[in-house]
Amino acid sequence: MGLLDNVTGTAYYNSSDLGNYQFTSLEHIINQFIIAYVGEDKIISKIKRTDVAFHAQRALQELSFDTFKSTKAYEIECPSTLKMPLPQDYVNYVKLTWSDSSGIEHVLYPAVKTSNPSKISQAIADPTAAPFYRTTGDADDLHLIIEESDTATNFAANTPAENQDDYDDDDYSNLLGERYGLDPAHSQVNGSFYIDDNRGFIHFSSNISGKTVILKYISDSLGTDAEMKVHKFAEEAMYKYIAYAIMSTRANVQEYIVQRFKREAFAAKRQAKLRLSNIKIEEITQVLRGKSKQIKH
Repeated sequence: MGLLDNVTGTAYYNSSDLGNYQFTSLEHIINQFIIAYVGEDKIISKIKRTDVAFHAQRALQELSFDTFKSTKAYEIECPSTLKMPLPQDYVNYVKLTWSDSSGIEHVLYPAVKTSNPSKISQAIADPTAAPFYRTTGDADDLHLIIEESDTATNFAANTPAENQDDYDDDDYSNLLGERYGLDPAHSQVNGSFYIDDNRGFIHFSSNISGKTVILKYISDSLGTDAEMKVHKFAEEAMYKYIAYAIMSTRANVQEYIVQRFKREAFAAKRQAKLRLSNIKIEEITQVLRGKSKQIKH
């Protein structure tokens, strides 16, 4: 691979690949690993490319969660249903916010006191229905139906003051200095949400309707070998992780060799995390200036 992949400046600035030079593809990682690590008189004498590809994808998954933080962001206008479907590659959320007319993001907090349970119909049930049925045929037989629960409906219908101890609740507005029982986690006016993982939806409180909601979430970065990207700061960590994974799953490999690769993989991962933290001395100084009036430079 030549410098800048032999792409001219004009072609680069007219393309849709702006900023992609900081990344390398998983396909390239696999090819380079085979060249460097596999062959006679090398650490791994023989291995199938499919095995390397499997461990490379597992490395990308694991490192995406806590090292290079493969974070994506989606923006939608909250519909009247107060529900947002989870993205296809969603693994876990980082933060949910809504954006005002000035572009300032306001953090939404999880509503831990509600959920969307499965609703049970107490009509005459099919005796073969599962998981709730009786064999007597009584009118109070129970069976499961797939629809919005009353709990979720009530959460969407009520104001924030009714579904949490909201800061603007009229019951508290005249109790200045006397709000001893107020939960600090809910002392805010931004709104709330909860995630229904089973059905794949995010539910919002009613004051979020019509607002621009931003979901920041973690993906595992998986796709085709050509689509999956690795930051160049983490390239060495990928090689070390793949080598350790291969050696630890092979028979007749002495334990001290496995432990050596484990230590190398851990060190490379830590180095990648430090590089990707993107800490700048000027930013640290600015933070310290805000914390102490004694720093004058």
